[in-house]
Amino acid sequence: MVEKQAGLGLLSGTVFGAGLAVSGMADPTRVRAFLDIFGAWDYTLAFVMGGAVLPMALAWVYQRRLRKPFAAPRFDLPETRNIDAKLIGGAVLFGVGWGVAGLCPGPAIADLAIRPLPAAMFVVAMAVGVGVHRIILSLRRATQKKQEA
Repeated sequence: MVEKQAGLGLLSGTVFGAGLAVSGMADPTRVRAFLDIFGAWDYTLAFVMGGAVLPMALAWVYQRRLRKPFAAPRFDLPETRNIDAKLIGGAVLFGVGWGVAGLCPGPAIADLAIRPLPAAMFVVAMAVGVGVHRIILSLRRATQKKQEA
């Protein structure tokens, strides 16, 4: 099972990264041009994003018909569908970061093969941000446990 998961993960990541590179989603200049709707707008990435919706919609329909996934003992799907301040705040941070850097996590990792130095700076900053978030989250949980006790 582990070998199957690792192989599928590697294959999926390779196809995803190649798709990002070929489509232009890993090109920060192109992404910024896509986000510049009042300037020299490059609408082509809208087709890339729209083109991802159909296969994903089909995957969700197919997933509902399966009893269990191909390479895991069970599905691990989000349990909540709430739109709250944390979700909106995260989406805003993601969008601002995407607009400023022209990269988001997936394309940044794919860019490690294309533009190693700029991508590495982004990936390191992203990892630091993830680490800081985990520290803050664990401190909050520890504080909540003390208050409950």
